[in-house]
Amino acid sequence: MGKNKNNYTVWSTRIKKQTSNNFIKVGSSINIDKRLYKEDIKGSIVHTDMLYKQKIISLKVKEKILWGLNRIKSEIDKKKFKYDISKEDIHMNIESRLFELIGDDAGFLHTARSRNDQVLTDLKIWMKGSVNEIDKLLVRVIKTLLNNAEKNLKTILPGFTHLKNAQPISLAHYFMSCVEMFNRDKKRFKNSLESLNENPLGVCAMSGTSFKIDRWYTTKKLKFSKPTNNSIDTVSDRDFVLDFLYNVSICSMHISRISEELIIWNSDQFNFINLKDNLVTGSSIMPQKKNPDTLEYLRGKTGVSYGSLISMLTIVKGLPLSYFKDLQDDKELVFNSFDTLKNSLLIFDEVLKGLIINKHIMLGAANKGYTTATDLADSMVKNLKITFRESYKITSKIVNLAERLNLSLEDLNLDQVKSIDKRLNNEILEQANIKNSVNSKKSYGGTSFENIKKMINKLKKEIK
Repeated sequence: MGKNKNNYTVWSTRIKKQTSNNFIKVGSSINIDKRLYKEDIKGSIVHTDMLYKQKIISLKVKEKILWGLNRIKSEIDKKKFKYDISKEDIHMNIESRLFELIGDDAGFLHTARSRNDQVLTDLKIWMKGSVNEIDKLLVRVIKTLLNNAEKNLKTILPGFTHLKNAQPISLAHYFMSCVEMFNRDKKRFKNSLESLNENPLGVCAMSGTSFKIDRWYTTKKLKFSKPTNNSIDTVSDRDFVLDFLYNVSICSMHISRISEELIIWNSDQFNFINLKDNLVTGSSIMPQKKNPDTLEYLRGKTGVSYGSLISMLTIVKGLPLSYFKDLQDDKELVFNSFDTLKNSLLIFDEVLKGLIINKHIMLGAANKGYTTATDLADSMVKNLKITFRESYKITSKIVNLAERLNLSLEDLNLDQVKSIDKRLNNEILEQANIKNSVNSKKSYGGTSFENIKKMINKLKKEIK
């Protein structure tokens, strides 16, 4: 095989002085984008096939390039490939090695292609795979939540507004609310595949090419749905990156909100849940401590995801159209966000599986704070045929009475409530019962046991 005669930057003929060493250190992206080597080689193989099909290169050149690319992939797979920071990125590192392996014929590989469309193609292929991986992790979390819901159908706790006891609910209903969050995340990531499925390869630097290439061929071979429509927009576009970072941020926010609630529930003041020992850490000074560090990790990492989104928005906000070096950071932001969300989903799923539910404490809390007051008011509307505003006032007086007597609503007797309004009866008072309250919410989406059971069965059939 011929020796690499191009052991310099490809632009060294035009630019006489070597790039500043300080800039080489910060301008090189090889330590980031070497992660794209499989996608880069895959795109190069398809591009080479297309060049031969279009009679732009000969069969001999095609076979030499393909042999060299497969050899390079094998070297990288086996960790025998030497990366060179002076070659800037994964594309030039692979091309340089190809020159070493097959000689000057390696120079045909970059015909009708620029690093601008090359890196976009690599990144989109990688992101499509990553979106599918996130989808599988979301399915795992959703299945765990459905399993937790099935086990806690008749576990009753107070639902909160303003972090004050509001109305009693089934714990299963709470878990099902989390399912809705992650189902929306699944939809968002799935929707992002539409823009990811547009093939950038062939737009070159920013204006297309005079070579008679076949972009529909590379689109089919690389499993895109269609080629991009405009060469300038293609190299400028990072909307698909922003979509991904936004989706990661929203999903992270969902994890964080639930984690915060579980941290509160795990506190000694609430004691609704405990975490298994493999999900907590201790204190260096306080022997008794079991800290919910896993949940705090999840809450904290949301800020990292937000940071990536804000960084990318800031990078593109003032850029004219076409390509600029500013855009180099997109890959690191995407990779970091993906890794963070992947780890968070894995840890979150483990936490959900390791929850110890203190059912009796939850039930006791649901009996505090007069959580069935709304049920009393609703029952008066139904039985006494009065307006809700009137029943609201009557119920407020009953709550005040219970508070003075230090009793729950359920513990008040008929004589006591009749002192408020003589029309009240035992049928109305029955609605002060916690279980009756939960089970009465039969409106679609409500917390009745029957509703929840139907929704669990429905979603178990739908989730894939």
